[in-house]
Amino acid sequence: MRDVTWEAPFCGEGASCYRLGTDSEGNSYIAVAGAEDHHLTDSREALQQMIRDIKAGKADHLL
Repeated sequence: MRDVTWEAPFCGEGASCYRLGTDSEGNSYIAVAGAEDHHLTDSREALQQMIRDIKAGKADHLL
């Protein structure tokens, strides 16, 4: 596994905790806290766009 720098866990209601991370090659990672070996990987740009879309309400229908 690449050397990933993980952020502190983000925990929502119901103790669903996620972690975001990046590596030196510009990749981004999303994992459930405590299960970082099983992560989703994409580009940093894709992670930035996903966060912008979530902030804009484009995922509200999932709530």
